[in-house]
Amino acid sequence: MALFAVNTGLRNDNVCGLEWSWEVAVPEIGRSVFIVPAAAFKSKRDQVVILNDAAWSIVRAQRGLHPVWVFPYRGRRIDTMNNNGWQQARRAVGLRPVRVHDLRHTFACRLRVAGVPEEDRCALLGHAMHSMSGYYASADVGRLLTQANLVLNRKVTRTVLRIANGRAVDGDLWTTGPARVPQLHGRLGLADASH
Repeated sequence: MALFAVNTGLRNDNVCGLEWSWEVAVPEIGRSVFIVPAAAFKSKRDQVVILNDAAWSIVRAQRGLHPVWVFPYRGRRIDTMNNNGWQQARRAVGLRPVRVHDLRHTFACRLRVAGVPEEDRCALLGHAMHSMSGYYASADVGRLLTQANLVLNRKVTRTVLRIANGRAVDGDLWTTGPARVPQLHGRLGLADASH
């Protein structure tokens, strides 16, 4: 779920409550997107969730585990990512003060560092566009997929995690340099970030 969140920018509630019924196939790009309905999205309008290659591989691995929920646990919907598993995982890798919402911030920062235009960042994050040109410009799903995949180029993007409550770890408020995060292998079929 954390890997999915850091690759889509989805908020905790939307990752936990992601439903298969929200999946919509987009044949032109050879995969699907999820449309989070307005009632379930913070801004109370439908949000299209673009699945970059990492998020798409996670969705494929989750398919068939539950008829309703994309991320079930013991046959039920998970209420929050901020649970014992999250607490243990972040302690194990030395990221104790990192919040679940920081995954969304990291996705947004990686998009910006990769040079993704503001209008596309807004579309990928589900932010309202306040400019007239942004209002009339409709986002192209294929272009947004290309933009979302830019965060996977780890030679360009860096791991940037905002530390909760402004408290620094070892005197540093931000992590810098190439990501040094162990990647999952096997079932998800993801490549190591160092390659």
